[in-house]
This record gives sequence, C-alpha cells and structure tokens, in this order.
Amino acid sequence: MVFLAIAAIIGEAKPIQLVLGDAESRSLSTSAPFILALIPVAGVAAAVVVQIVASLTDDILQRRQVTKSMFNIAQYSLSVLAAGVVYSFLSGDSLLAARPVGHVASLGPLLVAGITMVVVNWILVAVVVTLASGERFLWVLRADAQFLVITHLVLLSVGAIAADVATDGVWVLALLAGPVVAAHLFAASGARHAHDATHDVLTGLGNRSFAGYRLSQALTDARNRHADGPGLVLIDLDHFKDVNDTLGHPVGDIILREVGARLVEAAPEDASVHRLGGDEFALIVEGDHARSRDVAANLLEALEEPVKVDSLELLVRASAGIAVAPFHGSDSESLMKHADIALYHAKVERDRISIYSPEFDVNTVERLQLLADLRGALAAGDLHVVYQPQVDLHSGRTVALEALVRWQHPKRGNVPPDEFIPVAENSGLIYTVTSFVLDSAIAQVARWREDVPDVRVAVNLSARHLSDLGLPGQVDAVLKRHGVAADALVLEVTETGIMADAVRADLVIKALRDLGVAIAIDDYGTGNASLSYLRRLEIDELKVDRTFVSNIGSDDHDLIIVRSTIELALALGLRVVAEGVEDAHTADALARLGSVIGQGFHLGVPVPASEIDLAVTTAKGRR
Repeated sequence: MVFLAIAAIIGEAKPIQLVLGDAESRSLSTSAPFILALIPVAGVAAAVVVQIVASLTDDILQRRQVTKSMFNIAQYSLSVLAAGVVYSFLSGDSLLAARPVGHVASLGPLLVAGITMVVVNWILVAVVVTLASGERFLWVLRADAQFLVITHLVLLSVGAIAADVATDGVWVLALLAGPVVAAHLFAASGARHAHDATHDVLTGLGNRSFAGYRLSQALTDARNRHADGPGLVLIDLDHFKDVNDTLGHPVGDIILREVGARLVEAAPEDASVHRLGGDEFALIVEGDHARSRDVAANLLEALEEPVKVDSLELLVRASAGIAVAPFHGSDSESLMKHADIALYHAKVERDRISIYSPEFDVNTVERLQLLADLRGALAAGDLHVVYQPQVDLHSGRTVALEALVRWQHPKRGNVPPDEFIPVAENSGLIYTVTSFVLDSAIAQVARWREDVPDVRVAVNLSARHLSDLGLPGQVDAVLKRHGVAADALVLEVTETGIMADAVRADLVIKALRDLGVAIAIDDYGTGNASLSYLRRLEIDELKVDRTFVSNIGSDDHDLIIVRSTIELALALGLRVVAEGVEDAHTADALARLGSVIGQGFHLGVPVPASEIDLAVTTAKGRR
C-alpha cells in the first residue's frame, strides 16, 4: 500500500512529457495506474486520500491557484470514487474492502473501473472547458479523445498488473519501476529532439514548421467553433541587415533574442509566437481583423524601447503584415502567403501595419507577365522618357521640365505608369527604372543647358530610394558622367516617403543637398505631418497637389489652402510649383498669388525631348 501510494504521488508530481503531432507538448501523469491498483488493494477510501495528496503535492510544486487546485482535487476524487463504485459493483467486493486482487478473474472489473475513472475525469474537464470558453461540449470531448484512448490503455494495463502482483510483495511491484522510469527517459529524450526540431535555437521560439502546425490547428479550432480567425501577424525588423553589417552578428543575435522575449511578453495568452528565420517573426492569435491589428500594434509598441547592448542603445523598428481567416485564406499556406504580401506592402508604403488586400497581390499571372515584360523592356531599351514643362507664370518662360517614364508595349500598346510602376515598386525593379530615367534626364538637360544655362530637370524618387544610403553616390556619378552641374537636377519625393523612415530620409536628403541637388516635396498637402518636416528638413521646392490647384476657381476652401501654402513656402524661401493647371483662369489666379511656377496640360503636355522648344514663351504662361 505504501509503495503504491508513493508511486502515485511521484507519478503525479513528475509526469511524462509527450510530443503529439508536429511537436504539440502534452504532460501525462503516471499516477493513474497506481491509484487504480490501490482500489482493490487498500480500498476506495485509501485510493481517494492518496489521490488528494498526490494532486495537492503537484499543485503546490506548480504553484497553481487555490481555486484551480480545489477543482483538481474534487475532479480526481470524484473520478476515483466512481471507479471504486464500478469495481465494487462488478466484482462483488465491498466498496471499502482492502484486499489484493490475487487472481486474473478480477482484472476485468478493475479495467472497467479504470476506464470509468478516465471517462469521468474527461467529462468533468470538458464541462469546465465548455463553460469557460463557450466552445461546444461535444467538440471539446472529441479534441482529447485520441490522446486519452492511446495513452490510458497503456496506463490502465500497468495498473491492472500492479494490482495482480501486489500479493507477491513490494519487491515484485518494484519491478514495475523499470518500465515506468524507462518510459520517462524515452519520452524526455523524444521531447528534447522534437523541441529542437520545431524550435529556434537562438530565441527558443517555435520555428517555421511549428508555426505552420499551430496555424493549421488554430484554423481547425475556429472552423469547429464557427468563428472568424485565426489572425496571422508577421513581424519583420526594418534594416536589420545594417545592424549585422555594422556591429556584427553577435550583436544581431542579442537583438533577436531581446525582440523574441518582448514579443512573447506583449502577446496575449491565447497567442503563440514563432521565429520564422532571419529577422522575421510570426504570431498566431484568435480573433478577427480588429483584434489582430490591435495585437500587431501592441507588438510594435513593445519594440519602441531601445535595446541595450553594452554601452549602446539601439532602436529597433519593425513592420507588420496581417492575414485573417477565412477572409484572406482558409488554409495555412494561403494565410502565410497573404500575410507576407501585406508585410511587404507595409514596408514599401512605410505603413508599419498592413492588413492584406487583394490589390496588394502583384503576383497574379498577368502581373508576373507584366514584370517579365518590363525586365525585357529595360534590357531592350523599350522604355522612353517624356518631359512636361514647368512654366514661370509671370514671365511665361519654361524654367524646368519633369521627366516622366513611358512604356510602349509591342502587344499591349501604351502601358500606363500607374500599372507598371507599382509592379516595379513591389519587385525592386524600380531602382533600374529610376536609374534609366535619371540617366536619360541628365543627359538631356546637358544638351538643353547649352542654349538655356539655368533650365532644370525634375526626376521622381520612390519611397524606397529614401532608404538607400548609396543613392547620393549614384546621383553624383551620373552628374559627373554627363558633365552637368548639380543645380540642374531636382529630385521629387513624397511626404509619405519622408515621414515613413525619417532617420534615413534625413541622411539621404542631406547628402543629396550637399551635392547641390535640389529637393522638391511632391503632392504637397496629401500626406501628413507636413509642418514638422518643413521645420526639420532643408528642402528647396514645394509642389502643391493638383487636387487643390484644379479647383481654386470654384472652391473657396481650396483657394484658401493654396494661397496659404504659397505664402508659407515663399516666406520660407522655397520655390512653389502648382500642379494641375488645366485652364487659363487657374493660371491667372495662381499668378496673382505670388511667384509661382505652373505645371499642367494648359501649359504643356508631356512630350518627347525633340518636341520641346525652350525658346518659346507666352505672356502669363499661356502656350
């Protein structure tokens, strides 16, 4: 009796750690067979007392809450008592009898009693889970059925053997310790190997394969509950390669471990955090779009505090992409793909957090073909540059021209820029496109400057270029190759591009201005935080967006906005270019507001360089 009691207490306090499926960890108490053996050997009362002691010992060691410990004690006691009643009924023995089995004939009732103990315990747990989670009772029962059947068949068999050999003394019972210890050792070894195979060595988080398993499991759970979700949040660190290149991989590893720890701390209890590889992390969370976005925001906020590495304090910024089932996919592969697309969109647009939308997915067959054709067009020289005049509205003289890329596809005909530029942006081909436009524009302005020494050419930069610290060197090389002064070039950037990665944008813009290149803010007024960067950055030109300019003749609010913007810019010593000048009335109204340069179809449409005559001017900019 003492041996079985001690074995039951140890079995409860030291469960076997099992790994199911793709490394799902489950603990399995080995107290059940010894508690079952105690029913015929010591009586059901003794079995219940030992079970209470074993459960209480485990709860104390695990520091469980009092309420949970009370439930465990009640749950196990009822299970053992039910088993005792069944055994007594089937065997004919008294419920409180303490008599070893001693013969094979009683093993049948004992096994049925063991099954009763497991089933009652299973049902009690399922009832509590159902009440706490709102999940369907039958679904909760079904979730653990396979695990219970496989594991407890073995344990109940051990219990029956223990009861049968109890009459032969403690030393015979002690022989059962060998198989139980061996089971512990083999299970522990298997758990270690399974953990290593499914977890990241550096951070201890689940790896990509484990994330896929967890995501599939969460999808199944959500379908069974007829609920939306789960949400998949991908987190990627911004410019982490620069950290490794500058400070070395050991420092990078410290940052990755700290990031992993912060994500785990910031994640809700029902979420699982994984490192997919490199500087990319994933979080699987229950809930819809709103909850997934809230969780993503909390994760990024957790990374705001600098990471301390020796005497350094390093800022870590990250972007997040979100996909939510069933809206963005009903399987793990689709969700992973779409969350990755959303993450890429967040990085390109500098949104920090982006929820997947079909419009982000450039990898359709049509767009992939367009991308392939664009690569071929660049190699074959099929792209060309047109120029739209920028006219001084007082003198009527063309003072600058904006370089715009065009593509005449051999089969599609003219492909609008708003179709192929996003493809180039998302594929990284925008660097090649911009290099082509920049080289063509500077070569052309070199020819124009032979006749008009102060004419300028403007070239658009994407948000990606403002994160490229090598851009100033490339621009300088092109200017020197064509023998053009830096003041001949204006580089147009957007408000969104500047504010998205302000630190790098500041460095890139300062380096360009140090060369003598002018910087223009394109689409001014459509972004945000405009005044803050006007105060911080040294820029040369504001381009007032066409959405305001084109309506100044019919909308007093737009007129006030444009007039105020022009006054502000001129007071700061900036050039002002007003886009969207589509008629003479708008040109005249702008001219009355100050020294304004106009751009629009009324003043000139985009045309090849051969059709530009800089000697032609008209009064008040009318062509």
